[in-house]
Amino acid sequence: MKKQILVIHGGDTFNTHKDYVDFLKNLKIDFEKFKIKRWKDTLGEKLGEDFEVISPKMPNSMNAKYNEWKIMFDKLLPFLSDNIILIGHSLGGIFLAKYLSENIFPKKILATFLIAAPYNGENQDHSLGDFVLSGSLEKFQEQGGKIFIYNSKDDPVVQFDNSERYKYTLPRAVRVEFEDRGHFDQIEFPELIKNIHKLYSN
Repeated sequence: MKKQILVIHGGDTFNTHKDYVDFLKNLKIDFEKFKIKRWKDTLGEKLGEDFEVISPKMPNSMNAKYNEWKIMFDKLLPFLSDNIILIGHSLGGIFLAKYLSENIFPKKILATFLIAAPYNGENQDHSLGDFVLSGSLEKFQEQGGKIFIYNSKDDPVVQFDNSERYKYTLPRAVRVEFEDRGHFDQIEFPELIKNIHKLYSN
């Protein structure tokens, strides 16, 4: 059986529909970016044929609602295997933290990676809506396997001290600091590939 990796992408949230519409009106499109494959697109290829990477498209990512994402996530659970690795990038990271702190995950999780994940809107330019963490992350720490927190000091979206908040509330987590990865929108992510392979080789 192939080793499963589940990747939850990022997204945007808004307090009101008007805020969302204003965002769309002011959005600047860089058409060339649509043509570029980034690390989430090539993760399966880079990991090798022994891995199965699942990258679901979560509902309405440009105006995301936690409850809608939870409904979609719950539908994926019957298809997942034990010793899965969960990866959440940006909003996907706080989604996993919130979900795993409020719900019982039915399969064994080998590891969870939070990559550039905001922590309750701390020092953010906009609201996280209903993605905010509601309380203790103890249940997440109990069932999330080995937890990794990846953040970059030059992230223009999620400030670096968000990772400090996660480390404080998840004391057994491994914090991995980068200097120049921005919001981790890069094409290659060799450090992630290496850590995933290392987890399955232990």
